[in-house]
Amino acid sequence: MKKISSLIIIIAITIISGQLSAQVSPDHYLINLADKNNTPYSLDNPESFLSERAILRRQRYKIPYSENDLPVNPAYLDSLKVLGLKIVNVSKWFNSLTVYSKDTLLLDTLDKISFVKSVGLSSSLKNLKEEESKLSIPIEKKENNNFDSSDYYFYGDSFRQIEMLEGHNLHKAGYKGEGMLIAVLDAGFYKVDELPAFDSIRQNNQIVGVYDFVDRDDMVYDAASHGMQVLSTMAGNIPNQLVGTAPKAKYLLLRTEQAATEYIIEEHNWVVAAEYADSLGVDVINSSLGYNDFDDTLQNHTYADMDGNTALISIGADIAASKGILVVTSAGNEGFSDWKYISAPADADSVLSIGAVTPEESIAYFSSRGPTVDNRIKPDVCAMGMPSVVSGTNGSVSTSSGTSFSGPIIAGMVACLWQAHPELNNMQIIDAVKRSANRYSQPDTIYGYGIPDFYAAHIYLNTIGSIDESVEHLLNVFPNPFKDYFNVVFFAQNIEIPYNSKLEIYDLQGKIVMETPINSQLNNYSVTKIDQVENLTRGIYIVRLIANETVLFKKVLKL
Repeated sequence: MKKISSLIIIIAITIISGQLSAQVSPDHYLINLADKNNTPYSLDNPESFLSERAILRRQRYKIPYSENDLPVNPAYLDSLKVLGLKIVNVSKWFNSLTVYSKDTLLLDTLDKISFVKSVGLSSSLKNLKEEESKLSIPIEKKENNNFDSSDYYFYGDSFRQIEMLEGHNLHKAGYKGEGMLIAVLDAGFYKVDELPAFDSIRQNNQIVGVYDFVDRDDMVYDAASHGMQVLSTMAGNIPNQLVGTAPKAKYLLLRTEQAATEYIIEEHNWVVAAEYADSLGVDVINSSLGYNDFDDTLQNHTYADMDGNTALISIGADIAASKGILVVTSAGNEGFSDWKYISAPADADSVLSIGAVTPEESIAYFSSRGPTVDNRIKPDVCAMGMPSVVSGTNGSVSTSSGTSFSGPIIAGMVACLWQAHPELNNMQIIDAVKRSANRYSQPDTIYGYGIPDFYAAHIYLNTIGSIDESVEHLLNVFPNPFKDYFNVVFFAQNIEIPYNSKLEIYDLQGKIVMETPINSQLNNYSVTKIDQVENLTRGIYIVRLIANETVLFKKVLKL
């Protein structure tokens, strides 16, 4: 009799566990649909499900339409509504939906419906991704303060978080985010419709839309303040106190996070919001959210899940990137915890994941560490996040710490850089950001590629137009950083160096400060010593080598 009782208990526990694992939050379930058969939508008519701006982005970057662009078959949704299910959010990318119901008998029979593939988190999420895919290094200190006092007073307390990235120089060049659309996916945007930091974006109609994917309404200004503070690092504009990194960009404010609880339904909310952002043609998504553990521990991610191909939100972030959106996400604040690693979606391979540093450019103790479980470098780059200058809930300028703020600081600068180089796609912009960073040659799993220099990235892209990775290894510079001289090595690989080959040295204003011919070829390489550098001020320079049709670049730092 005891054995029978034990068996009944085991069966009961199994049933309960199955129900819990099928739930994405209490009384909310994920339904995965089998197909999009007989949909009224067609890839030949994208205007029926994408905005003109979204279509233009696809055309500009030659991104084809695919089946996951098609909305979920509305007939399937109608059939589920008739059964008494309340539909919460619908994802076309995953062909899935979240529903609310207390009818467990109905839920247990849903998988018998012909167009329902499964109920609960799908074990085949990786297939979706495959279909779409694709502490020890010294910091290079910027000892020169390449700014004038007017910069400092204009940016006020926010100056350091912008100057660290050379963002003030990119702003001076005329790039403050005009023409760019940034979607902010967060937990709420408390009083953005009232606070003084956002006077400018309200008056200039820079908020193009809002939506709450948690409560299914447009009341985003009465929710949590986290998204408001995140937004202030990009869009804030109180001269002499707080100026954001993209004060002229337009913004789409989307609430996906329920701050009071943590359930995996929020990952699905995020994906649906990203789809919505894609349909409106956004350029950049900023996400200061990360997931690894939940109130329902059965939903927890493990470090083994941090491969970019497992967590629903990470797959969704990479799909967003495949649509041409540049996704910027915070690395996470777990660096001091037992978990310590990045959280989803920072593990996604096509997103820019951001760590946090102090004003002195040392890593913040809380900044989540890499690598991904498949040993990719994460975070990608870092910005100031301990602390960051933000808007307070009472309208005053305040500070707050976290990768939640270093992330959008980078996102705003990315929008400005992309504004300057709209001919490049999202992945080329990400590559340029990494290349500009101070640890690019020796990245690690704490700082990633280091702290970017957005003005250097701008000059770099101005001079090269595009990046040919197949030949970049042919140029090397040492020592780097340099003080009295540096050598430029060109590995010609038996290519005869033409008589008119030369080296050009650019400063960060794009001005040629030095020009010299390349030394004659020695076997299969040449070495040119640059030693007339006494007139060069401390700072970053770009070496440009021109040999026939080969053009190569390296960034150098003079101490």
